[in-house]
Amino acid sequence: MLEMRKVTVSIAGVRVLREVSLTLRPGVCTVLIGRNGAGKTTTLRAIMGLVPLVSGEILLEGDALHERPGHARAGLGLGYAPEDRRLIPGFSIEENLLLPALALNLTAAERKRRLDDVYGLLPQLAEMRKRPGGATSGGQGKMVALGRALMVGRKAVLLDEPFQGLAPALALDYARTLAALRREREGLALLITESSPHLLDAIADETLSIERGAIEAEDAAPGAATPGH
Repeated sequence: MLEMRKVTVSIAGVRVLREVSLTLRPGVCTVLIGRNGAGKTTTLRAIMGLVPLVSGEILLEGDALHERPGHARAGLGLGYAPEDRRLIPGFSIEENLLLPALALNLTAAERKRRLDDVYGLLPQLAEMRKRPGGATSGGQGKMVALGRALMVGRKAVLLDEPFQGLAPALALDYARTLAALRREREGLALLITESSPHLLDAIADETLSIERGAIEAEDAAPGAATPGH
């Protein structure tokens, strides 16, 4: 469904990704493990068009995703929740959730349908929907970022270090939410970066390891994503 083929990325003259290849398939949860600076975040940013490619290609259902501008990729069914959440402090939580749907010019009926879907999966967001985005805790902000990604992520959702900085109880709650998401959206592809693989053992179909910008190893279930080097 979504493929990275020998993707190389340099930032400020430094090679960050080195011929990274991986494939995401509908219904498969792939976890990308690596230390800080290994290239996890850059992998997600490359898929979302936030960094240019030196070489390689990224395909979505066979089409050249890497040729499309970053702002067009959410409209293709890709949702992205960055590690730092990036909420608009002066907007309410509901307004933050609706922002990508408004940017895509979805109809009011479709916006409501998707918002109700997110609230059904994340009922805690419905309870605090009028709260300013700037008044959320770290864990709450992570949930808002997940909900915002789900508003547009109909084919794939990319989550960057979703457990970073969460207290154990909140991390467990987030993991339960991801398990529920997999049950509710069986065809959704998930790509999750993490430093600690055990946090996602219960829902990961495949675990990839990235070191110094290259995918080095895999632990994949039969039929799951296939990495390259």
